[in-house]
Parts: sequence; C-alpha cells; structure tokens
Amino acid sequence: MDAIMSESSFAQYIRQQGIEQGVRERAIENLLDVLEIRFDLDESDPLSARIATINDVQRLKQLHRAAIQVSSLEAFQQVLDA
Repeated sequence: MDAIMSESSFAQYIRQQGIEQGVRERAIENLLDVLEIRFDLDESDPLSARIATINDVQRLKQLHRAAIQVSSLEAFQQVLDA
C-alpha cells in the first residue's frame, strides 16, 4: 500500500511540475509576443534569450505588464534590470 501511495504522490509531483513548466512557458511566450508587437523585438535578440531563462512566473507576469505599459524597449530593459 505504501508503494502505491509513494507512486501516486510522485506522479502528482511530476504532473504539478509539468503544469508549472507549462505556465512558465506560456508567460514567456506572452511577454515575448508583446515585445515583438510593440517594439519589433526579434526572436534572435539577446533580450529574448535572457527572458527565456527567467523561472519565476510572478516576475514574468510583472514584466508582461511592464512591456504593455512602457514607452520603449530601453524602458523595458530598465525594468528588467531592476
């Protein structure tokens, strides 16, 4: 019975990790979409690669909001560097 519980808990953990990874990836996509639409940020831009390394979903959401509000890509970079 303990083995079944352990496997079940492990499966739940793996599933949760997958969900969190999906949420993170979607947050990165959303952020990069805004930067591309507003400031013509290219996928090959080093800024895109830098954003892709961020693991904190709350930070990504904060940056997404900033990307919508700032007046320039330089202003966004200042928020990113803060």
